[in-house]
Amino acid sequence: MNLLELIKAIILGLVEGLTEFAPVSSTGHMIIVDDMWLKTGELLGSKYVANTFKVVIQLGSILAVLVVFRHRFIDLLGLSRWMPGKARGAAVTVRQTGPRLKLTQVIVGLIPAGILGVLFEDYIDEYLFSTATVLIGLVVGALLMIAADRFAPKRANVETVDQISYKQAFSIGLFQCLSIWPGFSRSGSTISGGVLLGLSHRAAADFTFIMAVPIMAGASLISLVKNLEYFTIDALPFFVVGFISAFVFALLSIRFFLKLIDRIKLVPFAVYRILLAIVIWVVYF
Repeated sequence: MNLLELIKAIILGLVEGLTEFAPVSSTGHMIIVDDMWLKTGELLGSKYVANTFKVVIQLGSILAVLVVFRHRFIDLLGLSRWMPGKARGAAVTVRQTGPRLKLTQVIVGLIPAGILGVLFEDYIDEYLFSTATVLIGLVVGALLMIAADRFAPKRANVETVDQISYKQAFSIGLFQCLSIWPGFSRSGSTISGGVLLGLSHRAAADFTFIMAVPIMAGASLISLVKNLEYFTIDALPFFVVGFISAFVFALLSIRFFLKLIDRIKLVPFAVYRILLAIVIWVVYF
């Protein structure tokens, strides 16, 4: 594997890492960058190897979420009791004397998109992964984000993720179903839904990222198992470099995004999506 191929792996990892958790659609960016420029299917000799690579680098982004929210996941899974004293003390800092987010609430939020994804997985893979469908998702998702900022309650009644109700968790899960359409964006749809339901932007973002881990990990691992035969030794350096690149850039982008979202809200991301769709339409079509 030559230097150019490794650079392409780094670029795709960068695109995945920077866009996976911002409300701009990582899938959309990956399809656009790959279809229009990198063409990893040709580079790796098979579109199936290229698709497997995209799954691998997505796992890098998932690992970044686990690192950022590690204390939260330790608390959700009830693992703090098994940890050494110092680590246990850090883990329980997410706990509060009042209500706190429960694992069952996360599961409730995952149910709608999980069912829909299983039922329509083959259809989505066959018909929706194209530049044209991504452009539709980018624009429609942007309109939802603008509507969320415009029509959200003037004062959020849920300031932190620990205050979320089961009904709100399930409703946000319904909004997450929109992200099954490539280009719509998982974080864009769920943060918008959360804001419309009365969550602060930060609370909606936190819940979005926490929900992302099981649903992304599950979908990625299923896809990886189905395409395991394409995970070749020759492609291994490409996969490893892409995984590390996605992890590093996702780690940076998550921390930056969480500091930014309550200040700038969703409209700037929506404007970016619309401008991107226009540019890609002009160039591609």
